[in-house]
Amino acid sequence: MASPSIVKPDRVHPRAAFRVALIALALVILLPLHLIVRLFTHWSSPGRWFLAFSGWAAGARVVVKGEPIKRHVLYIANHVSWLDILILSGHTGCAFVAKADMAPWPVLGWLATLNNSVYVQRENRLDAHGQATQIRAALESRQPLTLFPEGTTANGLELLPFRSSLVAAVVPAPDGISIQPVAIDYGPLAREVAWTEAESVGVNALRVMARVGSFPVTLHFLKPLDHEDFGDRKAIAAHSRAEIAAALFGDAD
Repeated sequence: MASPSIVKPDRVHPRAAFRVALIALALVILLPLHLIVRLFTHWSSPGRWFLAFSGWAAGARVVVKGEPIKRHVLYIANHVSWLDILILSGHTGCAFVAKADMAPWPVLGWLATLNNSVYVQRENRLDAHGQATQIRAALESRQPLTLFPEGTTANGLELLPFRSSLVAAVVPAPDGISIQPVAIDYGPLAREVAWTEAESVGVNALRVMARVGSFPVTLHFLKPLDHEDFGDRKAIAAHSRAEIAAALFGDAD
C-alpha cells in the first residue's frame, strides 16, 4: 500500500460522509456477529459481508470473470487501491499478506488483523524463513490468502515489477495448495481511484467516495499455475505478472 498516513481533508463532501456512515453502521451491526463466529472458527461470513458491503457502499460494483479457487489457494494480484481489499476479500473471504507497519494503523490495521492478515517485514531478509512459515500456515488454514507482489499500490495505468521474495513461501508448493493470478480491473477509472504516494489513504478514500454514482470493477480469476511448470519463485512471479498484464491491457506489458 502507498502510505501509512491517514490524514483527512479539511472538508468532507456530504456524499462521502453518507457513505462512511453506511460503512460505520454495517460495522456496528456485523462486528458482534463476526466476533461470536470467530469463537468457533478461524474466519467468518459476517466479516466477509462487511467487506463486501463496504466496497458496495464506496461505489464499487463487482463483475467476476473466471472461476476462483475457494480453499487452500494463494491469489497473486495487482494492487491499485485500498478498494482492492474490500472487493477481493468481500468476494472470496481471503486474508492478505500485509506490511508489518500496517498493523498499528487506526481502524484499517485493526480490521486487517480481524481478517487474519499475515504481517511481514519485506525488508528483513534475515527473517525470510519465518515469514515463509507464517504464509504456509495461513494457507493451510483453508482461508484464501492474497499477495500483492508489487509491494505497493500502482497508478492504475501500469504494473510495477513483481517482487518474488514472498512467493518463495510456496516453492515448492505445499500439497493441496494452488496458486491463482487475479487481475483487478477498474477500467477507465483506474487512474481516478488509484491510491499513490501523492495522497494519504484518508484523502483518497473520501475523494473516491465523493464520486457521483457507482463504477464497475472486474475481477479476472485467471488459470491456476501448474506446479510442475513453475518450480521457482521468479518464474511464478513473471508468469503471474504476464497473465495479469494480458487481462488488464491485452498484452504482457
